[in-house]
Amino acid sequence: MKQVLVNLKDNSYPIYIGQGILDDLGSLLSKDKLSSKCAIITNPTVNKLYGKKVKDGLESKGIKTVILEVPDSETSKSLKYAGKLYVKLLENKLDRNSYIIALGGGVTGDLAGFVAATYLRGISLIQVPTTLLAQVDSAIGGKVAVDLPEGKNLIGAFYQPKLVLSDIKTLKTLPENELKSSLAEVIKYGIISDPDLFELLDKNLEKIKQQDQKILNEIVIKCSKIKASVVEEDEKEQGKRAILNLGHTLAHALESNTGYTRYSHGEAIAIGIIFAAKLSTKLNMLDINEFERIFGLIQSIGLPTKIKDDLEADKLLQTMQLDKKVKDGKIRMILLKRIGEVVIIDEIPMNLLKKELEKMLP
Repeated sequence: MKQVLVNLKDNSYPIYIGQGILDDLGSLLSKDKLSSKCAIITNPTVNKLYGKKVKDGLESKGIKTVILEVPDSETSKSLKYAGKLYVKLLENKLDRNSYIIALGGGVTGDLAGFVAATYLRGISLIQVPTTLLAQVDSAIGGKVAVDLPEGKNLIGAFYQPKLVLSDIKTLKTLPENELKSSLAEVIKYGIISDPDLFELLDKNLEKIKQQDQKILNEIVIKCSKIKASVVEEDEKEQGKRAILNLGHTLAHALESNTGYTRYSHGEAIAIGIIFAAKLSTKLNMLDINEFERIFGLIQSIGLPTKIKDDLEADKLLQTMQLDKKVKDGKIRMILLKRIGEVVIIDEIPMNLLKKELEKMLP
């Protein structure tokens, strides 16, 4: 079991990474002397695969556990479902000393984290991500949120977990499309910080698609270290942490404008990364050969490189202006200088944004 520490002084916590470590959760929680009562928030698919296993492991350590299900869909990330969970937590008499375990992917982690941050003004949160996307990104860093019809993650908080446990074995049950989708976030980490990680993906793509456990373990460790380092420097996204949003400005607008049903998060991120890379070449920041490497890898994975819906560029731009990263009314973008280095730009001409966005449309 590998341990990566997110060093945030009083809010510090470990990320445990390894194969078959789901069985160790009860022992780790007992060691941390958390309450003897918890709720697992998960979705029906993950519950069938791992719910009983986790519940039995916790109860063997004397931890009274209830499982609460939410649908496996981005639409679950809403105030409506948060409200339903509050009622269930009250019915099961969870108090301020109890804690919530988020068992599942990014949607589950965001929703369960938001509920933990707000129920009784905040109870402890444990993240147990079971998708590659959640293990490398959303389960780490304490960003928890729900969506509004107007945009994604507009209601939320920074609320750090007590620990994160990433069992690489759980990735074996990931559908192929979900694994592909998750790789968009891994590409993001390579682009913003680690050319070696980008190279690892490029050279081992077939092994990754076959879910090679050793390589996936290495990927999760590398991404966790990068995320931990960025979060330690800028916990509440006042500066550098914004680089983690590479591709997300357009991605969130795409998801919002298609009702969170047409694109997986990773597909939207892939399109957003291509858009950011194209803008970077137009602004003479990124060499065309670097762009082609990024485009080629995304295409080889089988992720989309263009918007597949007949949307209006103006409507997408309007939604992008609602993004949390907008500053003084200006759309803030993370652009590329090279693979391994990005910059935060908020002075992109609107006419260039619209022109390049129209090129991304069918």
